[in-house]
Amino acid sequence: MEIGWYHEFHRQVDGQTDAAAFAQGMQQVVDAESWGLDAVWLAEIHQQSARSVLTAPLTVLSALASRTTRLKLGTGVQVLPLAHPLRLAEETATVDQISQGRLLLGIGRSGNPRAYAAYGVPYAESRERFYETLEVLKRAWTQEVFSFDGKFHHFNEARAVPRPFQQPHPPIRIAGASEDTFPVLGALGYPLFVAVRSGTLSGLAPDLIAYRQAYKDAGHPGKGEVHLRLSLHIADTDAQARAEAEASIRHGYRALVSQLEGSPNARRRAELEEVRALTYDDILRDKVIVGSPEHAAARLRQLRDELGIDGILAELNFGARIPAPMMMRSLQLLCQEVRPRVVG
Repeated sequence: MEIGWYHEFHRQVDGQTDAAAFAQGMQQVVDAESWGLDAVWLAEIHQQSARSVLTAPLTVLSALASRTTRLKLGTGVQVLPLAHPLRLAEETATVDQISQGRLLLGIGRSGNPRAYAAYGVPYAESRERFYETLEVLKRAWTQEVFSFDGKFHHFNEARAVPRPFQQPHPPIRIAGASEDTFPVLGALGYPLFVAVRSGTLSGLAPDLIAYRQAYKDAGHPGKGEVHLRLSLHIADTDAQARAEAEASIRHGYRALVSQLEGSPNARRRAELEEVRALTYDDILRDKVIVGSPEHAAARLRQLRDELGIDGILAELNFGARIPAPMMMRSLQLLCQEVRPRVVG
C-alpha cells in the first residue's frame, strides 16, 4: 500500500504570511521524506486565500524536486478545465525532467465554482473541457508534432518541449466523484482517486465494483488501481487523537455545508441535510481514521481488504485547525509506526 500525503499548504497560523506558509510547507515535505513517506500530493486551491497559498502546484513540485531525492511528487489534483493544455503539457514534462521521473499527475475537475468564475470558465463546460484537455495532453507528450481541432482548443503542427522523462508520459490518476464517472474511468483504464465527505468509507464499495467491472470488461490489464484520499489524525492514544482532531474536523464539516449549499452540482446539494446532521461520533465511525497507530493500522488493513485500495492520500488536517507541530507528529507516526504495518 502506497502511503501518500495530501497537502494543501495551509496557513496554519492566523495571519501567516505567504512567505512563511511556503517555507513551512516546503520544510514539512522534506521532513516527511526523511520519515519514509512514499508520495506527496499537492492540491490546487483557488480563491481561498485564508485557507491556502497553493494555487500553482507544479511550480511548488519543481522546487521540491530539488530538495528531495526519493519522494514521488504528485498533483492532487491538477484542475484540467482551468489549464491551457499545451502549456500544461510543457510544465508537467519539465517537472518530470527536473525530478528525473518522480512526477505523478493526478487530475480532476474540482467542485469549486468560485475558481471557475474567477477564471471565466463556465462550470457547465467542465466535463467537456476536462476530457478535451486530457486528449491534448496525451498527444503533446507522445507526438513530436501534433494537430488537434476540438470544441475549446485548436492546434496546428504544435510541439511540446521538453519531452517527459517518463515514457510515454507521467502516470495519470483521475479523481472520481459522481456515481456515473466510475464506470467511465474504468472503461478508459485510468487509475482512480476517491474520497469521502457526505458518504461513508464502506459505501464506496459499489462505485469501486462498477469501476473495476468496467475496467475488466474493457480488457485492461490488472484490476484497476484505486487510491483513497482519507482524512486522518494519529496520536499516541485513541483518546488523545480524538481530542486533538475534534475542533478541526467539526470546522471542516461546517465549511463543507457551506460548499454544498453553493454547489452547482445537484447531487452534491442533495447531500446537504445528511452532512448537517452528522455528529462527531458519526464522522469517526464512517468517514475518517482518528486514533492511535495501532487503531490506524488496523483500520487501513480493513479498508484494504474491503475496498481493495492500493494506497492512500492522507489528509492530515481536515479543517486546517490542527497546529502544525501536532499535525507533523501525526505524519511521523503514520510514516514510522503505521506504514510498516500496512505496506506490502
